Amino acid sequence: MVTPYLSRRNLIVSLVACGLTPQLAWAEEYIDLDWKDLVPKGETIIPPMLQGLIDHEQAPLRNQQPQSSGVRTDLNGQIVRLPGFIVPIDYSGTGVTAFILVPFVGACVHVPPPPANQLVFVTTQEPYESSGMFESVNVVGMFGVSSMSTQLADIAYALSADRIEPFRS
Repeated sequence: MVTPYLSRRNLIVSLVACGLTPQLAWAEEYIDLDWKDLVPKGETIIPPMLQGLIDHEQAPLRNQQPQSSGVRTDLNGQIVRLPGFIVPIDYSGTGVTAFILVPFVGACVHVPPPPANQLVFVTTQEPYESSGMFESVNVVGMFGVSSMSTQLADIAYALSADRIEPFRS
């Protein structure tokens, strides 16, 4: 029978390995998405500059939202990373816990919202300390089709965020 021998070297190697384990867990695989990836193949994306500015004499912004051309159901349940801008919906303390992730600054606030398939409703367990609506972020988490309506817009997708961080390409 061999008796285990714990040397200083074995102890240090074990501690280093334990210290790296959480970092390896964060190195999860995800699909890097761009906004054009949320539109089914062959469908048209309405560029933000063609949507126009708000006509304050007309109906609310939600009524000025263009029709969506469909969704990508093949992305359901996938872990993705998507960049965008925060339009806060719900707070916990000073952190945002639910928001609409939009593809360009001012969407849903200063210009009519993009089509529903260009909006993602994000929820997070850990409140994100946002620096404001014009902050660009990367959101990593489980993605899926989820049709919903808010006062601001109809939304076609949802993302349960595991990680939200300032945008870095």
